[in-house]
Amino acid sequence: MKTVLMVAEKPSLSQSIAKILSKGNVSSRKGLNGACSVHEYPGSFAGQAVRFKMTSVCGHVMTLDFIGKYNNWDKVDPAELFSKAPTEKKEANPKLTMVKFLQVEARGCDYIVLWLDCDKEGENICFEVLDAVLPVMNKCRSGEKTVYRAKFSSITDTDICNAMNHLGEPSQNEALSVDARQELDLRIGCAFTRFQTKYFQGKYGNLDSSLISFGPCQTPTLGFCVERHDKIQSFKPELYWVIQAKVSDGKAVSLTLDWDRVRVFDREVAQMFLNIIKVVKEAKVESVSKKEKVKQRPLALNTVEMLRVASAALGMGPQHTMQIAERLYTQGYISYPRTETTHYAENFDLKGVLRQQANSSYWADTVKALLAEGINRPRKGHDAGDHPPITPMRAASEAELGSDGWRLYEYITRHFIATVSYDCKYLQTTILFSIGKERFTSTGKMVISPGGGFKIILSEEVVCEMSVSEACSCHLPLPLLKLNLLEILSLAPGFSMYNDVLRVLIPGGGGTDASIPVHINNICQRNYVTVESGRRLKPTNLGIVLVHGYYKIDSELVLPTIRSAVEKQLNLIAQGKANYRQVLEHGLDIFKRKFHYFVDSITDMDELMEVSFSPLAATGKPLSRCGKCHRFMKYIQAKPSRLHCSHCDETYSLPQNGAIKLYKELRCPLDEFELVLWSSGSRGKSYPLCPYCYNHPPFRDMKKGMGCNECTHPTCQHSLSMLGIAQCVECENGVLVFDPTSGPKWKMACNKCNVVAHFFENAHKVKVSPENCESCEAALVDVDFNKAKTPLPEGETQHVGCAFCDPVFQDLVELKHAAMKHPMHRGGQGKRGRGRGRGRRPGGRPNPKKPKDKMAALAAYFV
Repeated sequence: MKTVLMVAEKPSLSQSIAKILSKGNVSSRKGLNGACSVHEYPGSFAGQAVRFKMTSVCGHVMTLDFIGKYNNWDKVDPAELFSKAPTEKKEANPKLTMVKFLQVEARGCDYIVLWLDCDKEGENICFEVLDAVLPVMNKCRSGEKTVYRAKFSSITDTDICNAMNHLGEPSQNEALSVDARQELDLRIGCAFTRFQTKYFQGKYGNLDSSLISFGPCQTPTLGFCVERHDKIQSFKPELYWVIQAKVSDGKAVSLTLDWDRVRVFDREVAQMFLNIIKVVKEAKVESVSKKEKVKQRPLALNTVEMLRVASAALGMGPQHTMQIAERLYTQGYISYPRTETTHYAENFDLKGVLRQQANSSYWADTVKALLAEGINRPRKGHDAGDHPPITPMRAASEAELGSDGWRLYEYITRHFIATVSYDCKYLQTTILFSIGKERFTSTGKMVISPGGGFKIILSEEVVCEMSVSEACSCHLPLPLLKLNLLEILSLAPGFSMYNDVLRVLIPGGGGTDASIPVHINNICQRNYVTVESGRRLKPTNLGIVLVHGYYKIDSELVLPTIRSAVEKQLNLIAQGKANYRQVLEHGLDIFKRKFHYFVDSITDMDELMEVSFSPLAATGKPLSRCGKCHRFMKYIQAKPSRLHCSHCDETYSLPQNGAIKLYKELRCPLDEFELVLWSSGSRGKSYPLCPYCYNHPPFRDMKKGMGCNECTHPTCQHSLSMLGIAQCVECENGVLVFDPTSGPKWKMACNKCNVVAHFFENAHKVKVSPENCESCEAALVDVDFNKAKTPLPEGETQHVGCAFCDPVFQDLVELKHAAMKHPMHRGGQGKRGRGRGRGRRPGGRPNPKKPKDKMAALAAYFV
């Protein structure tokens, strides 16, 4: 029996599709990577009995990156990244071992059906999957088709079964357009980011951003926010005056009249007009005009409008909205949420979708009335040729979806019902009054037909009602209740809101419906903007200076126009109308020229930086001595934290996301730099480091960014050679290193992962012995216990033994994860008790095996 492998984009999606196609007759198991499940069931395919195997990936399988040496910022000129630097595809998340997982499941399979999301990114992932599985699948007969593509827009029985019955092929052109975009963004973004980060962080100490990043779409997003900020700053408020009049219609109802001159900016002139008419006691009705108008039902819902309304009305950020929408989609509640289309195809089953809502307790009456009366055909919108508009696919309740999920689903459903309702018709009445020689008007609206439930569904769109009194109809004069002069100060525009950015940038080419939320999130993370109340985006000083600098050098770097032109070329690749290589080289050539001009003109931006930020020499507080000049270096806490020697004009990187302090005024034996101690907190781990060795590794087997707990110096008292105790019980290459600063709550911590072992609490002194355990080869520890709390028999306080094998010590060791727990680490699921041979550690000490039985038992206490 032949086997059909089917691959979806997310684990939850694969489960839903398998359940629909198997009609519930499915068996499931976990895949070898622990993240994806495999669902198997029997069936028929291409006229023969087969075994289906349904699984998934977790988004992109591969990611584009430069080959190893070109990722070294210090050794590579950023200009080389445009052409000379080779790229390669790497696993997007190596810890998922996705390629190996796919190959294990694909071995022995005869056909593959790709159920990836039906957009350009999905097509690209199709070919990432095929590159992994085709080499291990059964070889097909000549001319036999083995690769199929399923096209679908919702997770419903009808849509999924229809997709299975009409399989096509993946689009190579659409996948290539994504490849081109990825390479453009990688090369352009990295070149500009590396250059400006090194240039400005090497000069200023209070930028407070670990990365001065640039992105072809990210930067125009920032530019829009700064443009609004500049308008606010340049705005000059003005006083103006308005005459306000109120009349009585004779039925205890007052009307506020609008002055036809609208406003006057000269107070004396406004007062003159008021003086002329204030002696008048009545307002004459000059005319009453009535006009029937229509409030159109909305266009069908696309991604941009969904994100805009979610931000403006629901108070939900774009990224959060997309996460919820994708969850609703994979659970089958709505159709695919990434679409530019606002037009339903002629054969779309609108009545079928509406009937799904007929029993809802929220809008059942309106839906039933629409079905009985007959639905209205939705307005003709834009057909982008991608997916149908966002549509509810089945009924739901708040209990099923949760708070935010329900609010978004409710809006999507109300919007859909409104699109098939009738237009709202209303009568607009305009009454023209005269008070002396000045004219005033009052306008009101009265609903004639709410439009088959349109008024109920989108209540915020309903027009306000006003009836016309008999006195107005008969043109009788109305008594004046109030006549006064209002002084008003013009208001500045507000800061950009999420929905402003979405409305302006996407049509202008500054990104796609899927990417703009990511760009907004990036500029927030880079400290270019802050999110104020009401989801307003306020640029920081750094964001403002960067944008003004780009405008000063090359405005196209911050405007969306050039990216829009590149995006059009990428769309031509997807349509098969342009050559992938030619478009890529053309785009890179444009930005390469701009990069060289930017580098040559960087002093223009630097002039703005000098005004706003402090030089390194004037930033920070003295902390530790430089090994070259023996003067104090300053510790700069602003991101990225670093040490700067103003005398030598040298800057030294430090580990991030932790506290730095001087380490007992001890010096590195290699370079005389004073050591500093990095700590992630009382519950985490800490280790000393030499600022110079951290940036300039002294030994071949060390890499940049290693502290003393990874240093292979054979005799230094702070090194791995002297303080290493045993191999880590969880990660492959880590060593548990004793932390001599941790007393009285002594601990050892892995120098690679976040495993921490607490031991010998309240001991007076703990040190690592030069001897090794005969059983597990871990270094012995020499402990001097507190006399009042010693666990040793007969009040003994001194003992030397193995922390893992010695019966006195083994119950005093508690293994934990540090507070900064990595999301991929799962407590209790480490590689427990697996030795890896003896070998030799630096300094001549035997490389300890992982302690087997006792450490495996301790691993059960991971927290």
